[in-house]
Amino acid sequence: MIAYAPAALFLVLFGIGILRDRRRFSNAVYLGLACIFMVFGLLHVADRSSDHGHHALEWLVAALLLIPFLGALALPVFLLINGVKMIRKEGRRPANLLSFLAGLALFGLMALTLVAAGTRSRGLVIATGTTLMIAGYVSFLFFCFIAYAFLYGWMRPRRDVDFVVVLGSGLIGGTKVPPLLASRLERGRRLYEAQAARGNPPLLITSGGQGPDEKLPEAHAMAGYLTDRGFPAEHIRREDRSRTTEENLEYSKAIMAAAVPDYSCLIVTNNFHAFRAALTARKAGVNGQVVGSPTAAYFWPSATIREFAAVFLSHKLVNFTICGLLALFGVLSWRLG
Repeated sequence: MIAYAPAALFLVLFGIGILRDRRRFSNAVYLGLACIFMVFGLLHVADRSSDHGHHALEWLVAALLLIPFLGALALPVFLLINGVKMIRKEGRRPANLLSFLAGLALFGLMALTLVAAGTRSRGLVIATGTTLMIAGYVSFLFFCFIAYAFLYGWMRPRRDVDFVVVLGSGLIGGTKVPPLLASRLERGRRLYEAQAARGNPPLLITSGGQGPDEKLPEAHAMAGYLTDRGFPAEHIRREDRSRTTEENLEYSKAIMAAAVPDYSCLIVTNNFHAFRAALTARKAGVNGQVVGSPTAAYFWPSATIREFAAVFLSHKLVNFTICGLLALFGVLSWRLG
């Protein structure tokens, strides 16, 4: 069973990371490495099994390898279709083009690989190989991000909290709460009601300042949405200065710490944003976990790509260094070959 030792090691590191703080991107990397080394272990065992005439495990490994291969072929088609739907429903803002552009990039990478294989040009083969290595590294991180974000969404805090913080977003017409934000508010209300039923209602903080195209702070519109639907106004606090997620958390933290120095909280945002918000909360020193509210399915791909890009760039020193080393390896291969 030594073939599974690396996978077991990374699973142990993953478990330790979860116990220390589930709001770490390193947990996602440990999970991804455990999965990869598990596949390597299966390949090794399957090879040994085939030598002894046992082919069942070999077929299982082949099936496991076929899934990502078929996924790689289907993914760009799905992204292009989703991109067209995003543009039709949400407009042509840059953030709404991400899934469409990602689909084009994948098709471009496939075409480059086919041309390099067909022409057998040494320079083109090395350039393509280097591009594929960098794409493979980014894809690995993206897989880690997706897998752990999904897992993080399933991990629910079980103890009562002092505050529920609902993060704001843009308003329709400068005054009206849009469906995306209403989803967050309804999730915050459900969390409040569940704890209030146990006899210990938390305070709910609506967090959001006033944008240049808004007629009032988002926090006020959010509070109005709740009170219009019967939420007790005395259990609402408003944080109305923030413009970004970082400021949402920083200013909300100040309100909570002033009221309850050893506070604990839950932070509510949409589910595609939950993991990045958790990373940001940890960095800001906020004592709380993040829970997600439902989002329209068509919105997920572009939003998830945007979230991953933000996390990737938040660790740009490490990520750009690794990508630079991969590119340097390609240049050296061309020069020394």
